[in-house]
Amino acid sequence: MPGGYEGPLYTRLAMETAGSARPQDAARRTPRLPRSQDAAPSVENLAVWPGHPFPLGATWDGIGTNFSVFSEVGERVELCLFDNAGHETRISMREQSAFIHHVSVPGVGPGQRYGFRVHGPWAPANGKRCNASKLLLDPYGKAVTSAVQWGQSVYPYRFGDENRISTSDSARAMPKTVVVNPYFDWGNDRPPAIPWNDTVVYEAHVKGFTQQHPGVPPNLRGKYAGLAVPEVVDWLLGLGVTAVELMPVHQFVHDHFLMRRGLRNYWGYNSICYLAPHSEYAASGELGQQVQEFKQMVKTLHQAGIEVILDVVYNHTAEGNRLGPMLSFKGIDNEAFYRLAEDDRRRYVDYTGTGNTLNMRHPHVLQLIMDSLRYWVLEMHVDGFRFDLASTLARTLHEVDRLSAFFDVIQQDPVISQVKLIAEPWDVGEGGYQVGNFPPLWSEWNGQYRDTVRDYWRGQDQQIGEFAARLTGSSDLYEATGRRPSASINFVTCHDGFTLRDLVSFNDKHNEVNGEQNRDGADDNRSWNCGVEGDTDDPEVAALRRRQQKNFIATLMLSQGVPMLLAGDEIGRTQQGNNNAYCQDNEMSWVDWEHVDEDMLAFVCRLTHIRRSHAVFRRHRFFQGRPIHGTDVVDIAWFRPDGTLMNDDDWRASFAKSLGVFLNGDALPWLDTRGHPVRSGSFFMIFNAHSETIEFTLPSERWGQEWGYVLDTARDDTELEVVPVKPGEALSVTDRSFVLLQHVDT
Repeated sequence: MPGGYEGPLYTRLAMETAGSARPQDAARRTPRLPRSQDAAPSVENLAVWPGHPFPLGATWDGIGTNFSVFSEVGERVELCLFDNAGHETRISMREQSAFIHHVSVPGVGPGQRYGFRVHGPWAPANGKRCNASKLLLDPYGKAVTSAVQWGQSVYPYRFGDENRISTSDSARAMPKTVVVNPYFDWGNDRPPAIPWNDTVVYEAHVKGFTQQHPGVPPNLRGKYAGLAVPEVVDWLLGLGVTAVELMPVHQFVHDHFLMRRGLRNYWGYNSICYLAPHSEYAASGELGQQVQEFKQMVKTLHQAGIEVILDVVYNHTAEGNRLGPMLSFKGIDNEAFYRLAEDDRRRYVDYTGTGNTLNMRHPHVLQLIMDSLRYWVLEMHVDGFRFDLASTLARTLHEVDRLSAFFDVIQQDPVISQVKLIAEPWDVGEGGYQVGNFPPLWSEWNGQYRDTVRDYWRGQDQQIGEFAARLTGSSDLYEATGRRPSASINFVTCHDGFTLRDLVSFNDKHNEVNGEQNRDGADDNRSWNCGVEGDTDDPEVAALRRRQQKNFIATLMLSQGVPMLLAGDEIGRTQQGNNNAYCQDNEMSWVDWEHVDEDMLAFVCRLTHIRRSHAVFRRHRFFQGRPIHGTDVVDIAWFRPDGTLMNDDDWRASFAKSLGVFLNGDALPWLDTRGHPVRSGSFFMIFNAHSETIEFTLPSERWGQEWGYVLDTARDDTELEVVPVKPGEALSVTDRSFVLLQHVDT
C-alpha cells in the first residue's frame, strides 16, 4: 500500500531490533513493551489519612493514593486492597463529603489492585441492593485486571430466589480495579484536527483488525500496540483514512450466557468501567500498562495525521437486569445509577435490549459520563466519540428530549463541545428512532442514507428524490437545525449487519453459529444476493456482485457528508452471511488478510483519492440547485437519460432507476479553512440501477464542452474510453453500474 509515513513511532517504549535490521530502520522497528509489574505494593501496616472527595476514583500523587467513591445509599464503605496472592486488606472509608466516601493511603501506588464493599440495605422491592459480600469495581477505575469468573458468588441473590440475599464472597471471582501511573511523555502530540468535510471514517475493531495481520508481530496482534505498527499505519494512510473509529475499548465483560456456549462478547458493547481501556487489548500487561499502551497508540496515529474516535456505550452496563450479576453500580447505589420501573422497583427500565438503562437524570451519573469523556480527551488524547444508542441518553421520562440535561451539559462543556461528536440516533424504545433530531453540535449515523442507498442499488421501487436527498447530504434532515452536510455520517455497512460482500451475496441472515436458532439479528437487511444465496462459481453472478460492491463504494465516497467505511470491506471480507457476529471472536469476525481482493482494494483507494482531490465531493455547505447570485450558473443539476433536465413528474416516478447529476466545481470557488480559494473541476455522474443497459445522452454544451471518463464500475480502467465525449453523445451504461465523467478544459 502507498504510505509515505516516516518518523519515530515510539518514544516511551524501548526499541527492539528484529533479526539483522539495518540501523536506518530503527524508527520502524517493533517496540519492546513494558514488563508487567510482578510485585504489587505491600498492603500491610498501612497508615490511613482522611483523604479528599475529589477527584473521584484512585489518584496517585507520587507519595500515596487517594480513593474516593460516591454512594448515597451506602451506610459504610470499605476499600479493599489485594496483594499478588489475592489476600485482602479492608480499610473503612470513614470520611464522607456529600455522599462521597474517601480515604488516602500513603505508600500505595501504581499496580495496586483494589475494589470496594458497600454496606447498606438489601431491599430489592424498594430498589436497594447493597450487599457487602460482593466486591465492587470502582466506577472511576482507570485500569482493570483479570476477568469475571462466573458463578453464584458474583450474583447478589440466591439462585432460585431473587429476593434472598447471597452471602457468598465474590472477591476471588471478581476482576480488580488498579491504581495507575498517570504520567506519560506525550512530546509534541497535537490532535490532527481534520475538518469534518475532509474526514473519512474507518470503523475497526482493535482485535479483529490486527489479529491476523501478517505485518503485525505475533505478540502484538489483537492489541493496541498492533494498531500502531508501521505496516498498519501505512495501510490506513494508503487507504485514505483520516479517522479510525474504534469499537468499544472501555473495559467490558464477556456475558455469562455466552461463556456457557463457548462464545465471547467480541464487539464489547457491555461496558463496566468507563475510564479504563479494555485490558485484553494490551500486550504489555494489565496492571496499568494498558493505559500507557493505549496512549502510545494514539500518539503514533496522531503522528501520521490520523484521528482516533471511540465508540462509547454510556446507555447501559454489563450488570444486566434484576437477575444479572453485581459487579459495580448495582452494589454501590442501584437507585442512583439505573432507571427503575415505577410500578416495580425490582425491575429495570430497558431502552437498550440489554436489561438496564443508565439513569441520566441523576447528577452523579451525568458527572461520571462527563468525567469519563473529559478523561479520554484530556488524558488519553482521543479526538471524538460515537455514542451507542444515543437516543437513550436523551430520555427524561419515556420521551426522547433532544435538549435533555446530557446534551445541555455537552453543549456548554469547553472540552467535549470541541471534539467530534457522533450519535447513533436510535434505541429500541418507543419513539427512539431520532435520525435528524440531534442538536447542532452533533453528527449522526444516517440510517436513512444506508437504507435508501441499499434500496436503490437492489432495484427497489422508490421515489428517486429520496436517493437524491441522501446523495447530496440529507439537507431535509439537517439544514433546518443549522447543520451542514457533515452532520450526515454516511454508511452502507457497519459492524452491525452484513459486510459489503455479504450484502450482495445473501438475501437472508445465517446466524446459526450464534446459538439462538437464527432468531437473533435483523431480518430486514435490504440486501440482494444477485440471484444465488451465498458462494457461487457462476461468473455472471460474481461479476454482478463485484459491480454492486463498487456501486456502493462509489456512491458512498462521492456523496456529500462524511463517509464511513467498515474495516475489511475494502478487501472483500465475509462473515458467511452472519449479520450479528457480536459473539464470534474468531476468524468469522477477524479481518482476513490472506485473501485480499486486490481489485476491490485498488478501487476503494482510487475513490478516496478522488474525494480528497476534488472539493466538490466534500462541500462545506448544501447545494442550492438554482441560479446563484443573479447568474445562470447552478451548482447542481439533475438529468434524465435523454439528456434533459428532470421535472416534477420525474422526481415522483417510483419506477425511475437512472439519472445523471451535474456537479459544478469550476464556476464558483469557495474558501478552505485557511481562507484560500478552492476550485475542484466539474463532474457528471450517471447512476443506472436498472436491470438493463441504457443509452444515456449527455446534456447540451451549456453544461460542458467535453467530458472524459474517470471510472465506470462495469469496466476496468484499461477499458475506459480515452477520447473525450461530446455534448449530445449517447453513452452505453451497463445495467446496475455507475459512471463518473470529468469536465475537460478546452
